[in-house]
Amino acid sequence: MSKSREQWGSKIGFILAAAGSAVGLGNIWRFPYLVGENGGAVFIFIYLICVAVIGLPVIISEVVIGRNAQKDPVGSFKKLSNNNPFWKGVGFLGVFTGFIILSYYNVIAGWCLGYIVEAVKGSFQTITDTAQAVALFSRLSGSGSWSVPYLTIFMALTVSIVYFGVTRGIEKSSKIMMPSLIIIILILVVRGITLENSKAGILYLLKPNFANVTGRTVLVALGQAFFSLSIGMGVMITYGSYLSKENNIPSQATRIVVIDTSVSLLAGFMIFPAIFALGLKPHQGPSLLFNTSPILFNYIPGGYWFRILFFILLALAALTSTISLLEVITAYFVDEFKLNRKMIAIIGGAISLLLGIPSALSFGRWSSFQIMNLSIFNFCDYLASNICLPIGGLFITIFVGWFWGKNNALLEMRQGADRTPNWFFSVWRFLIRYVAPVLIAMVLLSSLGII
Repeated sequence: MSKSREQWGSKIGFILAAAGSAVGLGNIWRFPYLVGENGGAVFIFIYLICVAVIGLPVIISEVVIGRNAQKDPVGSFKKLSNNNPFWKGVGFLGVFTGFIILSYYNVIAGWCLGYIVEAVKGSFQTITDTAQAVALFSRLSGSGSWSVPYLTIFMALTVSIVYFGVTRGIEKSSKIMMPSLIIIILILVVRGITLENSKAGILYLLKPNFANVTGRTVLVALGQAFFSLSIGMGVMITYGSYLSKENNIPSQATRIVVIDTSVSLLAGFMIFPAIFALGLKPHQGPSLLFNTSPILFNYIPGGYWFRILFFILLALAALTSTISLLEVITAYFVDEFKLNRKMIAIIGGAISLLLGIPSALSFGRWSSFQIMNLSIFNFCDYLASNICLPIGGLFITIFVGWFWGKNNALLEMRQGADRTPNWFFSVWRFLIRYVAPVLIAMVLLSSLGII
């Protein structure tokens, strides 16, 4: 272990930072609309199974790789594969994916920041139907003079945290942001479930109807379990590289997954009781939050303040994810090229910002420019989510389960995990070798439209 390598200051610091990476707009924006499109409680039931059989085993594998190698994703695969160029390429894929996701993810994060300002200004007070909400969102997101400044501010916030390092920047901010995020979402959940006529929305999330299950339901649940946990983009490898040998990887990885999954479920209870209470439709697709939130809060006592809290929640969730993406990029250049962290954080953020501006403009001025019949924003999302992430996750399971060797991975897992029962290691080994690769391959084929 490098004596100069920074480490997490505490176990809770690592758990909150890693959970913060996993918790993001995928939990609060993507999860609710997928629940609405795929039958409510039955989708949640399948999703929880997928988290257990894919999410937890792969997160453990990534953390094991990082802690053993004490390097960034490229350096980790380079070290553990004896400089095998193929596996180095898998590590580099994670860094590349981080660049792509950070560029367009910050566009959405910027919208959240902008919506906080619009909520404070009272821009949503007169909205009475979804058509008005859609028109407002289209006008704001299509204006480069509105979206690009907020994108820039959000990137600056991200850089400012990564700039100060692991303990003083990421860990310290995570200890503030994650509890704040949980408190805000609990306040909004209580407000939602106590609304008159909210019972139908609660039952929608708790009472599964298995007659609605299709092959697509299972594949979508698999995909959401995979994407919501920051798998395949090098984040958990990078964060794991700052762990000491005393940390119990199975225990801490389980807590990360529990926090991430809990936030997703809470997001459902925050949204659907209110939607049903107001007679709105749950199956509105990706625009669910932006179409319904302006209306929801206009019919809730104290809605002006709850709306501001809601968009602060979205911004916090986005920020905990963007700092982890920039950290992957920063760690790569610091570890592999021995460059200064502060300089790389600024340069990496600036490059990601420049890459993100075309994605922001693709909703307005550059909407006619397309790649593979997709806007710039949608192309970046497709490239990262449908191709890079599943490929990265698939090869991580193959590397840990078959190439690196079971003994090496198990020995690393057992360090600091004396109280973990033996059956846990046996189940993990079976899942990472035989189950997770097959299911991730199905996610990849489904994303590509092959199945």
